[in-house]
Amino acid sequence: MPGEYGLTITLQVDAALTGNGMEQSKIRNVAIIAHVDHGKTTLVDQLFKYSGIFRDNQEVSERLMDSMDLERERGITITAKNGSYRFEDYWINIIDTPGHADFGGQVERVLRMADGALLLVDAQEGPMPQTYFVLKKALENHLPVIVVINKIDKPAARCDWVVDQVFDLFVKLDAPDEILDFPIVYASAKNGYALYDPEEPVVNGGTMEPVSKMIVDHIPAPTGSSDKPLQMQVGTIDYSPYLGRLGIGKVINGTMRLNQPIVVARRDGSIKPVRISKIYRFECDGKTAVEKAGVGEIVAVAGMEDVTVGVTFTDPERPAPLPLITIDPPTISMNFVPNDSPFAGKEGRYVTSRHLGDRLHRETLADVALHCDVLEEGVGFKVSGRGELHLSILIEKMRREGYEFQVTRPQVIMREEDGKILEPYERLTVDVDEQFQGAVIEKLGKLKGQMEEMDNANGMARLVFTIPTRGLLGYRSEFMTDTKGMGMMAYVFQEYGPYAGDIVNRVNGVLVVKEPCTAVAYALFNLQERGKLFVHPGEPLYQGQIVGEHSRSTDLVVNPAKGKKLTNMRASGSDEAVILTPPVVMSLEDCIAYINDDELVEVTPSSIRLRKRPGTKIRG
Repeated sequence: MPGEYGLTITLQVDAALTGNGMEQSKIRNVAIIAHVDHGKTTLVDQLFKYSGIFRDNQEVSERLMDSMDLERERGITITAKNGSYRFEDYWINIIDTPGHADFGGQVERVLRMADGALLLVDAQEGPMPQTYFVLKKALENHLPVIVVINKIDKPAARCDWVVDQVFDLFVKLDAPDEILDFPIVYASAKNGYALYDPEEPVVNGGTMEPVSKMIVDHIPAPTGSSDKPLQMQVGTIDYSPYLGRLGIGKVINGTMRLNQPIVVARRDGSIKPVRISKIYRFECDGKTAVEKAGVGEIVAVAGMEDVTVGVTFTDPERPAPLPLITIDPPTISMNFVPNDSPFAGKEGRYVTSRHLGDRLHRETLADVALHCDVLEEGVGFKVSGRGELHLSILIEKMRREGYEFQVTRPQVIMREEDGKILEPYERLTVDVDEQFQGAVIEKLGKLKGQMEEMDNANGMARLVFTIPTRGLLGYRSEFMTDTKGMGMMAYVFQEYGPYAGDIVNRVNGVLVVKEPCTAVAYALFNLQERGKLFVHPGEPLYQGQIVGEHSRSTDLVVNPAKGKKLTNMRASGSDEAVILTPPVVMSLEDCIAYINDDELVEVTPSSIRLRKRPGTKIRG
């Protein structure tokens, strides 16, 4: 059964297969790259359906490639996945990549498996920050690019404008002349059709054939020679309950055979002999064991227990390690520490520092963009990643697996060069209704944002800022409030620049529980005047837990269990007239962005709580 890093869907054996291997000239390896929500995974679904991979009566879920629960819930791709289908007598391997820059480590490494790329761009929005990011990575790998203008069925689609914007983006990234002359295909992945010209009529509902023909005609077959020493670099990791960790990658040169003695060139430069015990080709929704794999094939291999991303399987007599995959450095770090609250151990299965360390170590083996170091002071680990989303997805995965721990406020990773402190900056693009642009510009100005571009059209404004990463921590919820939920924002790492000065995170103080208790409706009713509440009546609480936001800048110690004093005089019915405002429900990302340096987020499989650090002096 495939794991979350290696779900692949292919057809049964066809003309592209020869013996137990594939005909190299009939293989096409293509990565689909795009900004978040521009339709990559939906397009893959349609390519599979058009190829005849499914029976007519077979029930097929939407976004088939998004196999993780978190991916389906959030509508984003988190881990890169391989998929394959047959077109005529060609075997097309598709690599569906994440669109969010926080998961850019996935994009960088899987592009090594591709021989070309499909760049999807929304027909209304045009290129966005992540479009810039993923295209930059594809051009760094010298991949030919096919541009797919998707969602042409949108009423506000503007295909000609988008094509011009894409061309300008290629020029800005110094694309070579042969790539500047990129082929274009127009599609509505949601409706299952593609066209060579957006003005063409859609006949009988249309098909996805133009996309497949473009891939066959414009993406080259894999290069490499079966006569050279074996080279296969691991791009992703899968897991089998029977065989352990599997390395997935493309055979660059040579031939990989079952039980073949080979060596693994590891990331630290050392060489380790291993024997290949299984080779799997992905077919349908499972893996099929094969005897050998030739040049250009993407396979999963077993035989090395501690296989990691970036290692090279190669010939023992003529070892030829491939260059290591270069990964952009992390920009944000958080401390993961064992839970020491009064409720510790009540809801989680894995609660100790050893459990935490083992799990984080396993994650770093599969995600090379994630760094983990033991804390110099105290018990716990400093975990560094690409952004808030990158780390919050890891936290959510761990809590669903039964882990219980605490995390600190995210901190940006500073650098020092020539005696000056530098901090990471992001390129932020926001799309808002013109009536909200003043509020957005004012707020981003306070967060040290510098506006670079402004474009107004059809009542909408597109604003581009350069802003310190610190300024964006926790800003998304404020942005959604300022734009009445109708704005769109996206950002990508730009560069390290001069330290921008102090940025205020949160003005208001918090309501802190005085002693262990159970929340009482009457007490919460009286506390409503003091600020916004985060808890419901009946919730068990402990000393130091944060139950709300104070309306002032100071912290306030409160007693949420204080009941109404009984007297001999009883009012007829007023005892029950306690009307509570619904508490503010914050997501994991909201909680992480909300806390200050003297506060923690307690994460368990059942709950997310805010608390003051033990020993913190309440600022009153």
